[in-house]
Amino acid sequence: MLFTAVRPVSVAMLLAEMPELGRMTATEAAAMSGLTPMAHDSGAMRGKHVISGERRSLRHVLLQAGLAAACHNPVLKVVAKRMKQRGKPHKLGIVAIARRLITVANAILKTALPWRISSAA
Repeated sequence: MLFTAVRPVSVAMLLAEMPELGRMTATEAAAMSGLTPMAHDSGAMRGKHVISGERRSLRHVLLQAGLAAACHNPVLKVVAKRMKQRGKPHKLGIVAIARRLITVANAILKTALPWRISSAA
């Protein structure tokens, strides 16, 4: 397994859907996976931001991984709890965690260092 932050199915999906992972910035990786909020400023949705586009199947796998990480990953569990305390919607927290997962995966592939749990979240 490449790293312990993401389980084998998610790793396989990441490598299959994003072969360029590890050779881009964190922002580019999040945008390519479809986890970057896009403004949707027309009609009744004015002022709302949605995630869409790019690699839909990868985004769905990452959202499932984010949901699991929010419950079981000690570092990301704290992030989810903090967002809930701030009154953020549950789905927003899951998207934020999924985005962190893609950022972590990109950093691990870029630096070739294993993922370590640290107190900095």
